[in-house]
Amino acid sequence: MAASNKIIISCAITGATHTPTMSPYLPVTPSAIIDQAAEAAEAGAAILHLHARDAATSRPTGDLDTWFHILRSLKQRTPAVLNMTTGGSTFMSIEDRLAAPLAAKPELCSCNMGSMNFGTYTMIPKYKGKWKHDWEEDYLEASRGAIFRNTFADIEAILDKLGANGTRFEFECYDVGHLYNLAHMMDRGLVKLPMFVQLIVGTLGGIGAEPENLVFMKKTADKLFGDQYRWSVLAGGRHQLNMGTMAATMGGNVRVGMEDSLYAGKGKMATSNAEQVRLIREILERLSLEIATPDEAREMLGLKGGDQTAF
Repeated sequence: MAASNKIIISCAITGATHTPTMSPYLPVTPSAIIDQAAEAAEAGAAILHLHARDAATSRPTGDLDTWFHILRSLKQRTPAVLNMTTGGSTFMSIEDRLAAPLAAKPELCSCNMGSMNFGTYTMIPKYKGKWKHDWEEDYLEASRGAIFRNTFADIEAILDKLGANGTRFEFECYDVGHLYNLAHMMDRGLVKLPMFVQLIVGTLGGIGAEPENLVFMKKTADKLFGDQYRWSVLAGGRHQLNMGTMAATMGGNVRVGMEDSLYAGKGKMATSNAEQVRLIREILERLSLEIATPDEAREMLGLKGGDQTAF
């Protein structure tokens, strides 16, 4: 099968949404992030979507030393594409969010295509009074009054500054309007083709995880971008596997990982990111779909190669 027809599995290792209390298996230290990311790649993930966490507090961090430790360690252990977040967390400034990617010059970065409410406070009642760290409850509650900022100026800065380093982007679209923002940037010549578009469903503040919503987003992307893009689906929580499977049957790629869901099936907590990768890989292969290798993913997305990074 030609590489262009294979399925890229992305794995988002830890993110900035889930906190340590929520799962004993969530990687919340640099060493755990490194180990779980390498295992996810071995299980079949061609792309590893990365956030950094502080070794002492387990909080999301933009610290350069922490980031470079993670990136250099993973580069020694896996050929997978290392995809750095530019989202960081809702509570980081755009300068803090960009500092590590600008220094590291990765092959691939996320780029969020619009400002939005990003509510995680609804998870508090499930864990109230049982927190491992003092910061967790306040961190989640703060999302009630916060905005995940991604202004047009912020997006322009990401595209300009990181694009100058040869970095390509995973364009994260949490709602239909984000697709139109991306089309606007494409019309202005700020986006290089072909694009990699992540259709995101099931986040509080974005579009719901319903099949008709995914179909509508895909139809809208087709109308706006024609055949000039590749796409994937990120579905939050219990929707991860079913929406990913739906995307693959529609010709898309898939994303799993403990940033998006802490489970590996109904009522079963995932013990690792690799477990989620193995689950979706088994589903895809039973559907007679082939899985892309890291080098095939690089070819499909037009990436510059791991030897062209600064780590």
